[in-house]
Amino acid sequence: MPKSALITGITGQDGSYLAELLLAKGYKVHGVVRRTSSFATGRIDHLRKGYDRDPDLQLHYGDLGDATGLRRILGQAMPDEVYNLAAQSHVRISFDQPEYTADVVGLGALRLLEAIRDHNKRIGRSVRFYQAGSSEMFGQVAEVPQTEKTPFHPRSPYACAKVYAYWQTRNYREAYDLFAVNGILFNHESPRRGENFVTRKITRSATRIKLGLQSKLQLGNLEAKRDWGFAGDYVEAMWLMMQQDEPDDFIVATGEMHSVQEFLEVAFARVELDWRKYVELDPRFLRPSEVDILLGDAGKAKRVLKWTPKVTFPKLVEMMIDSDMELARRELKASS
Repeated sequence: MPKSALITGITGQDGSYLAELLLAKGYKVHGVVRRTSSFATGRIDHLRKGYDRDPDLQLHYGDLGDATGLRRILGQAMPDEVYNLAAQSHVRISFDQPEYTADVVGLGALRLLEAIRDHNKRIGRSVRFYQAGSSEMFGQVAEVPQTEKTPFHPRSPYACAKVYAYWQTRNYREAYDLFAVNGILFNHESPRRGENFVTRKITRSATRIKLGLQSKLQLGNLEAKRDWGFAGDYVEAMWLMMQQDEPDDFIVATGEMHSVQEFLEVAFARVELDWRKYVELDPRFLRPSEVDILLGDAGKAKRVLKWTPKVTFPKLVEMMIDSDMELARRELKASS
C-alpha cells in the first residue's frame, strides 16, 4: 500500500517541490491550504490534473491557528508522515507582525504536534513528523560554520518562533516517543521563491530592468552573507530524515557563503548589466537587528542521510534569472 503524507504549506516554495518529490515516489499527498479570497495554488497547479480532484493529490482547507481543524484533517488524510512547512516566513515582516508570526510559526507547530499525539492514540500507530527549522535560529552566531551543536541566538520574531517550535519538537520526541525531526535548513531559493524575498526580488528586478519594465531596485543590507542552496535539493533531505530508523535533527546547507552583493553581481551579469547603475539602498528594508553571517556545516546530513546538494550557487542564480526573464517577456508582451 502506498505511503500517505500531509504537507502544511503545500502551496509555498518548499511545499510544491516536496509534493513533486513525494508524488514521484508513489505517495498519496494531502496538502493543507488556507481559505482566502483567491485560490493561491499557482506553484502546484501543474500537479493537479485539469483542476479536477487527483486521487494522489488532495487539498484540505485548514490553518495552523485552528487546532480542531488540524485534528479533522489528520483524521481525513490518515498520513504516515506530516511535514510542517507552513509559516509566516518573511523575517523582515515578522518585525511588523510579531504576534501573528509567533502564533503561526511557534504555537502552530505545537498545535500540530498535540493533534498528532492525540491522533496516534486513536489509530494505534505512530505518525512521523517533520518540523521546518531555519538557520535564522542561530542569529548572532556563536561560531562559524554552524553545526547541530551551535547554540541559538535568534534575532527576529520569526527566528524566536522557530526556536520555540524546534524545542517543542524535541520535547514531544523525548516526552511522548514521537518520531519527530527538525530540519535546520539554511537559505534555499528557486524560481518559485516569493517575490518579496531578496533573492527573487533581485532576479525579478534584473530581468524587468533589462526589458525596460523597471528602472531601479531598492535593497537593504548588501553585506549580509548567507549559505544559499536550491529548494529542490533541500526537500530531498527532508524526506531522507523521515526514512531513518531513529528520529534526529539535521542541518541542511551547502557549506558555501555569499553576500547579497555577490548575488547581485551574478544575477545582473547574467542579463549583461552593471548592478551598480540600478541598485539603491533603502533603509526601509533594513532589519532592526541584523544577522550578518550564516554558514552551515551539513556534515552530519552527508554522513547519515547520504545527502549532498546538487545545484551550485551560480547555477541557482542563473536558473532564477532565466525563469524570471521568461516571466518578464510575457509581461512586456501583455503590456504592448
